[in-house]
Amino acid sequence: MKVLLIQAPSVESATNERVYPIGLVSVATHLKRAGHDVSLFDMNLQSDQFGSLNAKLLSERPDAIGLALRNIDPLANKTSSLIPPFVVTVRMIRALLPGVPIIAGGTGFTLFPERIMRELPEIGWGIKGEAELGLPALLAGSPPGEISGLCRRLNEDVIVNPAASLYSFDDYLVPDRDLLPPDIYKGINSYAPAFGIETKRGCPLQCAYCVYPQLQGKVMRCRKPAEVVDEIAMLNRKYGLTDFHFNDPVINMPVGHLEEICEEILRRGLKVTWTGFFREDVLTKEKVRLYEKSGCSCFLFSPDGFTQNSLDVLQKKLDVADVVKAAELTSGTDVLSVYHFMTNVPGETCESISQAKSMIDRLYKIHGPKRNLGAVVLNNIRIMPGTPIEAIARAEGEIDDSTDLLYPVYYNPSKNQTMRYRLEIHNTTKNVFMWQQIGERR
Repeated sequence: MKVLLIQAPSVESATNERVYPIGLVSVATHLKRAGHDVSLFDMNLQSDQFGSLNAKLLSERPDAIGLALRNIDPLANKTSSLIPPFVVTVRMIRALLPGVPIIAGGTGFTLFPERIMRELPEIGWGIKGEAELGLPALLAGSPPGEISGLCRRLNEDVIVNPAASLYSFDDYLVPDRDLLPPDIYKGINSYAPAFGIETKRGCPLQCAYCVYPQLQGKVMRCRKPAEVVDEIAMLNRKYGLTDFHFNDPVINMPVGHLEEICEEILRRGLKVTWTGFFREDVLTKEKVRLYEKSGCSCFLFSPDGFTQNSLDVLQKKLDVADVVKAAELTSGTDVLSVYHFMTNVPGETCESISQAKSMIDRLYKIHGPKRNLGAVVLNNIRIMPGTPIEAIARAEGEIDDSTDLLYPVYYNPSKNQTMRYRLEIHNTTKNVFMWQQIGERR
């Protein structure tokens, strides 16, 4: 069967940071092994997204189309949504190729499968969750009721099969990048690496705002460290790729897994750089030294709460001391550190602003001598379905049954609504003065 997999728009414009669609390529690799003729199309690379899609559909004329919705909105306090271009994409496919089945999937779709299929009758099928095994099974004609996570229509209803089983890395196929050559993604971004590597899936943490456990499960499924480095070495040798982002929810859990990967990188003498999101409370001086030596180019942290109360409300299972210690450990390196925080967290008051400023000051003081604080990123909390934050927002009357979470909705009570902007002024001043080496005057 001739199958076209399409990455729907997942950034606002061609000027935004884009990433190689590793999930879609992984699914394509499994389809190829099953004997299908597979091609891929990433709309995010096109200056004329819909004109290019028009040409691609009419030139390919596939037997089936898989459409991935990775993000429902750009997050980061944006009020724009990625649902409108997704809807236009679906309608355009149906108008140009009326007889071709459309199968939707991706992380964004997984959060709202029934809703999206009810509003878009053009979509015939969907896959909730991991699609590497489900999509080949659907195209092979397996009984619909037996396909994990399959979304299907029954008269006027949408039926979603439970995701009864998680993708095992025993079935893992290294994504065949020849299906979507990486060359066009090289050097495309100014900040974030465009190329992701999976070392594991799943997250046992239960942060109050996060949907990773819904998307990947609560059990960590790890690849063998040597196989991860095999993939890195192949990408370096075959495509000349040198800069990677580890896609894991948290890269340094479970303890020991990342360390084995780093040691294998060093053993093979690979000259690569990498980034990932780190858990603060399992860092040690020895581990930080190993990470830097093996190519870590940025320590990404997401403590989220400025105060102990906020950390507790967000269910981070961290102490403020853990965050400070992580800063102290990484500040002695030649690697940038970036910290992500939430503002106007449930329970925060006007006094919380001064406490948050104190934490920002502390981070700049710790990193100041080597000027290796890349950024302090401030966000409000995007309310996602099925999370404790959604329950809190409902209990407080911030949202109700009429609130549509498919579109951008943030937890930001009016009493402290300007907290992020006030902290942005303080943080940006500190950042600019640090990089420009200007002494602050009080």
